[in-house]
Amino acid sequence: MTRPTSHAMPFGAQLQPDGSVRFRLWAPSAPAVSVELGEGERLEMAAAGEGWFELTTDHATAGTEYRFVLPDGLKVPDPASRFQPRDTSGPSVVMDPGAYRWRNEGWTGRPWNEAVLYELHVGTFTPDGTFLAAIDKLDHLVDVGVTAIELLPLADFAGTRNWGYDGVLPYAPDSAYGTPDDLKALIDAAHERGLMVFLDVVYNHFGPEGNYLNAYAGKFFTERHHTPWGAAINYDGESSRPVRDFFIHNTLYWLEEFRFDGLRFDAVHAIIDDSDKHFLEELAERVRSGPGRDRHVHLVLENDDNIAHLLERGADGTPVHYTAQWNDDYHHAAHTLVTDEASGYYSEYAKSPIDQILRSLTDGFIYQGDPSAYRDGEPRGEPSAHLPPLAFVNFLQNHDQIGNRAFGDRLAAMADHRRLRALMAVTLLAPTVPMLYMGEEWGEVRPFAFFCDFHGDLADAVREGRRREFARFPEFADEKNRERIPDPNSPATFERSKLDWEARSRDPHSAWLDFTRRLLRARASELAPRLAGVGSKSGVVWRRDAAFAVEWTLGDGSRWTLVANLGGAPAADVAVPEGRLVAESEPGLSEGLSKGGLEGWSALWFLDSRA
Repeated sequence: MTRPTSHAMPFGAQLQPDGSVRFRLWAPSAPAVSVELGEGERLEMAAAGEGWFELTTDHATAGTEYRFVLPDGLKVPDPASRFQPRDTSGPSVVMDPGAYRWRNEGWTGRPWNEAVLYELHVGTFTPDGTFLAAIDKLDHLVDVGVTAIELLPLADFAGTRNWGYDGVLPYAPDSAYGTPDDLKALIDAAHERGLMVFLDVVYNHFGPEGNYLNAYAGKFFTERHHTPWGAAINYDGESSRPVRDFFIHNTLYWLEEFRFDGLRFDAVHAIIDDSDKHFLEELAERVRSGPGRDRHVHLVLENDDNIAHLLERGADGTPVHYTAQWNDDYHHAAHTLVTDEASGYYSEYAKSPIDQILRSLTDGFIYQGDPSAYRDGEPRGEPSAHLPPLAFVNFLQNHDQIGNRAFGDRLAAMADHRRLRALMAVTLLAPTVPMLYMGEEWGEVRPFAFFCDFHGDLADAVREGRRREFARFPEFADEKNRERIPDPNSPATFERSKLDWEARSRDPHSAWLDFTRRLLRARASELAPRLAGVGSKSGVVWRRDAAFAVEWTLGDGSRWTLVANLGGAPAADVAVPEGRLVAESEPGLSEGLSKGGLEGWSALWFLDSRA
């Protein structure tokens, strides 16, 4: 199969077969636009109707720096820039997407039933914090049992440090991590090792610094809808077609030009669209009829509204639109159990977390149209019990749930380890898709804090806003305690968030790593091959207070059973399921179970392949 090396975009700087460059910009708020090449040559662009301006010239070629110039003299980067070596306000660079020579032309991805996700932030994943440095750690991930890495957003952001959710140039991998070809080299190296690569993308807002769209394309946003970041992106109003195309092409660009295996779409509940066909549905259809025809492409949502219909399966069991959704419900219930925390949104899960975990394991979402007290009684979610477990991504930690804590503390630094091992065994071996956050495999205790690189009034606003955010928590009622919260703009906050790779060889981290490896090897050998074609058939077999058994029918008809006790007191008179033991969260649990007892904070998995 011949794979494309570039994605043809109807805007931006597109290298032509004869070596010239076509520049195209949608600027409906500007009466005229010119393009400045290099150090000052300025060429007028022709008006092409409906707000478009274009120019094809042989005065530019691959490597040429350029900016668009508005009538008032303001120089702006290309919103579809492929590379910004001098940050968001600097010049864009014409790139030759075909210059990188891919080594793994035969790669067509991996099926979703084999997915074990590993979320990572490129800048803090390694000491150097670059795409190329990340390659050196891929063998470690393969050894652990990870099958897919998921990169936090890469869209060019202001400064040198950011989680990535403040990006303003969605087509340009941030130069703090390396060049676009360096990113391709990372993806190529991952594919060489059998690892899929996912990218987190943000289509609900732009960051607060470096976004110039309002200067020439005011119709990109609309006051008819609002999000937590202000006026919403215009997906459904007048002149919304170029806006929708801008993000649809962004998805296709990452999948085709960079050969990502999938995307995770950030906070899609903040993508507001009253069109007859929602943007998310159109986007998925373009992917399924495009790059998704010839290889495995997986689309994953983050959606606080729990909209199950976006996860529907067709008659053949394959996703109609989206492959899966991050299951925050599962996380919140599990986190409450592990930590006993009950503030904020955890208050909705603290009263009966085991009941809710059982509902999540068997039905997917916990909130399926139920009223949410945290949301002032508003109903949340849609019925999801008919969906297969592979429609949900379960996790105990992610960037949000760690980094949005005041000090960025991780579970291994704050939770009882026996509790944590029990929930790890549940999470990594459930028929849902598991996700680890970088370092979680060895019980990393270094924090992952919220950090950015803003200056002046914006930096002050971010710092003070974060401290005000925590003022409602009793432990931060005192102003002196709030001052202890790390300054997001300090380089030290970023440096302290980098992984401690040396910890892997020290106790207790080496034992954690071995534990994770054993669970994921059991998943790879016993569960993943049987997940192909898995349906929604599951249920609670028995329940004894905090102890229970849950059974799933797998794709090959075998039965997969979890026996767990997620409370501190031992349970008696518990039944041993049919089949053989596959894994246990503590050594020797099966011996006690055979005598009818189940210790507190324990989990065991059984496979009955005779069904």
